[in-house]
Amino acid sequence: MGWYQAHILTIVTFLPLAGALALVAAPKGKPKLIMQAATWIALLDFLLSVPLFFWYDAGRGGFQFLERASWIPSIGVQYYVGIDGISLLLLLLTTFLGVIAILSSWSAITERVKEYYVFMLVLQTGMLGVFISLDFFLFYVFWEAMLVPMYFLIGIWGGPRKLYAAIKFFLYTLLGSVLMLLGILAIYFYYPKASGGPPTFDITEFIRVLGPLTDPEWLEMQKWVFLAFFVGFAIKVPMFPFHTWLPDAHVEAPTAGSVILAGVLLKMGTYGFVRFSLPLLPRATIHYLPWMLALCVVGILYGALVAMVQKDWKKLVAYSSVSHLGFCMLGVFALNQAGLKGGILQMVNHGLSTGALFLLVGLIYERRHTRMISEFGGLSKQMPVYATLFMIITMSSIGLPLLNGFIGEFTILVGAFTIPPVYGFLLPGLGFLGGKFWAVCAVFGIVLGAAYMLWLYQRTMFGKLDNPENAKLKDLNLREVMTLAPIVACCFWIGIYPQPFFSVLEKPVADLAQRLEAAEGGADLARGAALPRARGADVAAAPAVAAQAVAAPAAGGASAP
Repeated sequence: MGWYQAHILTIVTFLPLAGALALVAAPKGKPKLIMQAATWIALLDFLLSVPLFFWYDAGRGGFQFLERASWIPSIGVQYYVGIDGISLLLLLLTTFLGVIAILSSWSAITERVKEYYVFMLVLQTGMLGVFISLDFFLFYVFWEAMLVPMYFLIGIWGGPRKLYAAIKFFLYTLLGSVLMLLGILAIYFYYPKASGGPPTFDITEFIRVLGPLTDPEWLEMQKWVFLAFFVGFAIKVPMFPFHTWLPDAHVEAPTAGSVILAGVLLKMGTYGFVRFSLPLLPRATIHYLPWMLALCVVGILYGALVAMVQKDWKKLVAYSSVSHLGFCMLGVFALNQAGLKGGILQMVNHGLSTGALFLLVGLIYERRHTRMISEFGGLSKQMPVYATLFMIITMSSIGLPLLNGFIGEFTILVGAFTIPPVYGFLLPGLGFLGGKFWAVCAVFGIVLGAAYMLWLYQRTMFGKLDNPENAKLKDLNLREVMTLAPIVACCFWIGIYPQPFFSVLEKPVADLAQRLEAAEGGADLARGAALPRARGADVAAAPAVAAQAVAAPAAGGASAP
């Protein structure tokens, strides 16, 4: 057990890749065997990752399960991996959704079956590698490697415009990745000058040395590095106005591809901001904060408004992701513990609820081969189990209390409400409102989200069953229920008892908030305006309010350092 615990991250990350290589050697004439093998590999990977949740020492915090080995010593590259509470949740989300995505593909994929499952497993390794990497070179390798399997998943098994969507996805993401690489190289070459040590790609060293550095040259460079990272991460989120690749990719991707895209790949952008931009470039983050907040709010409202007018079921859910991810980013850029905790937890919530929505859309598409909302009506009479599960996931998506969406949204609003007035200067005459303005705008996004989701449910599930094609539909079978039941269980778990999730976030979020507050105290980049000293008290009080409202002790522990 000691050896396994010491190498658990490597085992969990590379097991899907080993499974993919094994499937390459499997005979093509046995698709059922290949499907079963891929499912068992993904399930084993999830089961092997579960102990991480129990072995992770939330009280100690910091990066744990560290593994380090020299890789390319001539330029300071290492195989250096580890996780903290933030990456732990995203790693578990990845292995969890990986099983469900593969299980959902059994009836949907009938051509080139072996190649499909090989790409799915390779994609799993790429995504896991991003979340565990503590070396920038290693991180970039995994970041780029996952583009290839997703490109082929969309381009081969996608819809009528699959090639257009696949190329657009690849080019957008590649553009962001190249700019991000320039930012990484700028940090790499500046580090020896700041530290006096040898060149390295060690992320923890960059944060330790460069994060609190106040050298004028570095402060100026921070702004350019932040912009390079911003483009790379904002495209992946995607934040407005870099979102245009997402609806095409979602609509054309196979169901499992949409589940992974919404559930995991989009989180890599938000994870990049939390892991790199905030702790490594705190002064630049503060400098650009009003613009970041504005883009978040525009994304929330724009995504919701565009979703309301969609005629395609899948495209509606795709634009809802733009709105929901804007909400996550609003929590992150609140730069306080309540907002950061809510934003990170909402990443997990979005992966569960939107992943389930794409599964539900895929199930009905397999039966009717159309996603036009006007083609459906009265499905609750013909498919009561489907309608029930769809209702639960809809309520989760719009943030109904006792479901996961409410916990994340409420905590984000608490964090946004305490953003100081100094960050309202983009709005002449309204700057004094500060976070209150951003929180009110976000609330309108929640209302619009409820409007388009309830309209979708009412239009498809209720009314007359007057389409003869719908009258022939069969309800979900056991395998289909099993793909959705675990997600529904997790939605209730987080909604009723979020304490375990907040606990693992406590230490890393507190450390991040402390770094940001130290940078804010002397931020000469933030247009000459220092934060009010009362801010720490506001942030300390905010999670206590959240705890009372959601009846969960978790957020109560979020006190300002």
